[in-house]
Amino acid sequence: QVRLVESGGGLVQPGGSLRLSCTASGINFRLYTLNWYRQSIGKQRELVANITSDGTTNYADSVKGRFAISRDNIRNRLSLQMNNLAPEDTATYYCNVQFRGLPFWGRGTQVTVSS
Repeated sequence: QVRLVESGGGLVQPGGSLRLSCTASGINFRLYTLNWYRQSIGKQRELVANITSDGTTNYADSVKGRFAISRDNIRNRLSLQMNNLAPEDTATYYCNVQFRGLPFWGRGTQVTVSS
């Protein structure tokens, strides 16, 4: 059974930083593209960043230059370093993987950017 568990969210002031983590189990982690999504109140869930099995990264335009996605295939851990956070980054952040044609999600971790 695929299980994704996010951590690292919290309350941070504008301009601050947070590092999110997602620990995966139940899959051969190194083989899959891994995604970070976010969803804020009243908005659709959006793709923030992803990283392929060979380490290629992609970012939403809104986070380019501020966020960095990385993966640790030994510890089965996906990370998202978020710098220079802004109030519009406030959202629940989710880890996602497509496995055997199905999307799997963690429960999310809340990020709130506010002074």
